[in-house]
Amino acid sequence: MAKGEGSIFRCQQCGYESFRWLGRCPDCGGWNTLIEEAVQGDKKYALSSGGPSIPLPLSKIDTEGNQTRYKTGMVEFDRVLGGGIVPGSLILVGGEPGIGKSTLLLQIANLLSSRYGTVLYISAEESPYQIKLRASRLGALSEDLLLVSETNLSAISQHISDIKPKIVIVDSIQTINDYEITSAPGSISQVRECTAQLMHLAKKEETSLFIVGHVTKGGILAGPKVLEHIVDTVLYLEGERYNVYRILRSVKNRFGSTNELGIFKMEEKGLIEVLNPSELLLSEKPNQISGSLVTATFEGSRPILVEVQALVSYSSLGIPRRIATGVDYNRVLLNLAVLEKRMGYSLQSQDVYVSIAGGIKVGEPALDLAIIMTVASSFKDISLDPTLVGFGEVGLAGEVRMVSHAERRIQEAWKMGFKRCILPQGNLKNFNSFPSKKDFKIIGVRTVQEAINLALN
Repeated sequence: MAKGEGSIFRCQQCGYESFRWLGRCPDCGGWNTLIEEAVQGDKKYALSSGGPSIPLPLSKIDTEGNQTRYKTGMVEFDRVLGGGIVPGSLILVGGEPGIGKSTLLLQIANLLSSRYGTVLYISAEESPYQIKLRASRLGALSEDLLLVSETNLSAISQHISDIKPKIVIVDSIQTINDYEITSAPGSISQVRECTAQLMHLAKKEETSLFIVGHVTKGGILAGPKVLEHIVDTVLYLEGERYNVYRILRSVKNRFGSTNELGIFKMEEKGLIEVLNPSELLLSEKPNQISGSLVTATFEGSRPILVEVQALVSYSSLGIPRRIATGVDYNRVLLNLAVLEKRMGYSLQSQDVYVSIAGGIKVGEPALDLAIIMTVASSFKDISLDPTLVGFGEVGLAGEVRMVSHAERRIQEAWKMGFKRCILPQGNLKNFNSFPSKKDFKIIGVRTVQEAINLALN
């Protein structure tokens, strides 16, 4: 394409635009990422064919007809979406290649078609024969599940308008092509325009639409950041390829809580939901071993018990190792600094490894107290009480700060058979009417010194 007034150079990583070619993107710093594209005129989308829109008072808008959500029958999936699929919503599902995105959505399509009628599965990456093989293995052979292999956006829009399905799944958005745009499929322009057209089509036809998105090497969704702003819901399917567990996490949801979490287990017949993740994550917990403690974390709208493990061993290196798995690395360093400064622990010559057992990732500050207690336990080689649970945020002065939803965390620990809990002193005022006082001991602490003395003695 010859350079001229009708073209622009756009970064394929961040979407930065320039009227001339640059070797390095000034915005994201990527090299050789600016590609010349033709300038496209603004497209006009119509949400309704019934003439011009009319402004109405908010109190006069009828919502009675929009209360129904499509229930998949898969409890974990419905929870992540906030109780089911909202009609007319656009949902983006991201994840690494081979993690199970297509498998999960094919299972969901089969469940929905058996409950609500026609579901259209549009594959832009695999042939119908390949999908039929997977569907046969999963047992997803509903008569109302329609399949088409198509990459042309115009043809996809026509199929949706003609069939008028309740649910549409597009796998994947990076391979869909709008022939009115001269750039290649997967480019910034193609992904943005195709997603925008699908969004307006979903609102117009009142069709719930899932689109699958790939992730980059950095673990973020490929394509422009505006892609996440266009859609109503963003779901990430996480997990290690060689681990049987998968975590479906909601990072954006206009119809429910964000950071909601659902846990699945990958088996031969697809993804099987895990209804009691606390029991699963603690099923292989060792007893009478130093450096192991159960903590109560809160993900989305429910508490989950996870095992925090720490290993402290002498290092022969000049700079000791600090390795964190499933927990924020910087928070681990912060907690180690508190142990050294406020507690006098000499960790300068020790390798420290901290891990969340089971492959789950936890990012909330309530994990701090458990990290400190397990590191102290491993350093002194003293095992912690296997019936003990601990949680709380730790400040730089060594104080233990309040956390949210403390009572629900306690309820989950009591339900799983634990007998004692160490938590921030500030949270004790909420437990005056806690029903399990007789067989569950709640201990409030103000500093990490108090917590370690209670746990190790």
